[in-house]
Amino acid sequence: MELKNLDNTPEKENLGDFDKAMIECPECGSHNLVNDYERAELVCDDCGLVIDEDLIDLGPEWRAFDADQRTKRVRVGAPMTLTIHDKGLSTMIDWRNRDFYGKSISSKHRAQLYRLRKWQRRIRVSNATERNLAFALSELDRMASALRLPKNVREAGAKIYRDAVENNLIRGRSIEGVAAAALYVSCRECNVPRTLDEIGAVSRVNRKEIGRTYRFISRELGLKLQPTSPIDYVPRFCSSLNISGEAQSKAIEILTQAGDKELTGGRGPTGVSAAAIYIASIICGERKTQREVAEVAGVTEVTIRNRYKELAEELNIDIIL
Repeated sequence: MELKNLDNTPEKENLGDFDKAMIECPECGSHNLVNDYERAELVCDDCGLVIDEDLIDLGPEWRAFDADQRTKRVRVGAPMTLTIHDKGLSTMIDWRNRDFYGKSISSKHRAQLYRLRKWQRRIRVSNATERNLAFALSELDRMASALRLPKNVREAGAKIYRDAVENNLIRGRSIEGVAAAALYVSCRECNVPRTLDEIGAVSRVNRKEIGRTYRFISRELGLKLQPTSPIDYVPRFCSSLNISGEAQSKAIEILTQAGDKELTGGRGPTGVSAAAIYIASIICGERKTQREVAEVAGVTEVTIRNRYKELAEELNIDIIL
């Protein structure tokens, strides 16, 4: 079985999950295999047996030491992406009136270029489904940018929206509502939690409609989503409050103990997380006011007071106010 060597791959690299399932060590039966690119050998990392040798390197013949060199030397286009309605496979005509060498295009050819752009925009969107995807995915990308979500969350949200379109779940519902719900589901799946209020703040529909649409598409698509853990919110809240790593670890420890005693069930994860951060900030000498924590977490001060009193009482934590 030939193994691909991507550009800038280290000299030794563990095989992926798919390859591990396909190949095992004949000596010890281990799937912990290492591709040694320096010696062109496939080696078992447990017993050291050389399973295969003289592997063919399918990677590029050039090396790049920074992103600029990699961009200049690569000879293929951008990778396929689900965040564009045509998956990024169509041609793009730049809006600037300049040629390949950066020189300005003469006025004689500008009218022709204008017509080419117009027809290129028309042929990229050929039917109603593509028009729907083009609008919805641009809206999804706008919301993800406003929330500063990573690329994998955007890809997952686009995949969920495409599945909803294929299963005819869009009919009778607003495109913005389904796109917002798909983004919320992708945040839950990728463990990058965002509340419905945060999604609603950057979308053009209200929180109630997003929640209703989210429940509908998750039921129809058979999505099994685990409840959001309060621990998932701790890094983001601590970063916004400029709290040290020690206090962040203490907050996670408090939430872990609370989860073991089943104190987090039936309560909003953001409120519990905010209360644990408030307690940790006091214990570690980085005191934050309840108002500061409440503004970052998007909850009320009353919620933080109620939750931190419950945690302090049940976990026997002495808080000196």
